[in-house]
Amino acid sequence: MMTAPLTNSQNLLLQSGRWKRWEYAMWALALALPLVLPRHTLIINEIAIVALFALALDLILGYTGIVSLGHAAFFGMGAYSAALFAKLVMPDPLLGLLVGIAAAGALGAVCSATILRGTDLTRLMVTLGVGLILMELANKLDWLTGGADGLQGVVMGPLLGKFEFDLSGQTAAWYSMTVLLLVFVAARRLVHSPFGATLKAIRDNRLRAMAIGIPVNSRLAVVYTIAAAAAGAAGALLAQTTGFASLDVFEFHRSADVMLILVIGGVGWLYGGVAGAVVFKLMQDFLSSITPQYWTFWIGLFLVVLVLVGRERLIRPWTWWSNVSKGGSA
Repeated sequence: MMTAPLTNSQNLLLQSGRWKRWEYAMWALALALPLVLPRHTLIINEIAIVALFALALDLILGYTGIVSLGHAAFFGMGAYSAALFAKLVMPDPLLGLLVGIAAAGALGAVCSATILRGTDLTRLMVTLGVGLILMELANKLDWLTGGADGLQGVVMGPLLGKFEFDLSGQTAAWYSMTVLLLVFVAARRLVHSPFGATLKAIRDNRLRAMAIGIPVNSRLAVVYTIAAAAAGAAGALLAQTTGFASLDVFEFHRSADVMLILVIGGVGWLYGGVAGAVVFKLMQDFLSSITPQYWTFWIGLFLVVLVLVGRERLIRPWTWWSNVSKGGSA
């Protein structure tokens, strides 16, 4: 049976979705980091979780154009769901991760109706309001969540029945890094598919997308649910690898920080969230060790310079050196 030849747009999608050699090398190095840098496994785990959270937000911000300041609601839902499952039902990490993803995805499906109408400012306020409501509920339901004291006594079982979550954090780092890679692969497949192409069309011009027959509302609801589930996975990882869940997971600074991470790394590019998370967490760790009281000032100054100068100009010396090292012209 003969198949129809691929169109130019289909060929472009296939080419853009193909993995490059440097990507294989980069992810192999990332998975080897807990073994290569055993003293830094805790921050490696934090970077992986924050990168996953940033990737979740980029799915709706960078690829669909939905601005959100309440993505921490799904992060917190995943954290509390996984922690409660481990404490009240069973401590299996993988099942707890699936519970966190499912709970955050269900919340995202319900909240997706709030982003279908209105302007960007309206969505900002609505998404922020959802996060504040959930934080207040977690505070009031102290008999279940622990309230302001947080949910304590969360003990995780061994991963795959063999790998214990030790104090060094090596198992946690590998666990979070592996989940990040799996979600990244799924997100990459999504954004380079025909479904992802319709999301970009909606981002560029929603009215034109509706005019050519794209079901805009259903697309927005689906991608919002997927992004919420990915954020829930990040929250579940945080609760599982730290053994604790508190109201902090719902706070506004979570959503603000992940927005800043995407500003640093770039939106509409899946590696932007990963790169931004690496830069942000390393800067935060380094600056807070030097100036514990004023580290936020230096990060703020860096962001101002980044916006004023431009990301492309800041990385231009690296691009120049890369061209020279390959034998190209300067």
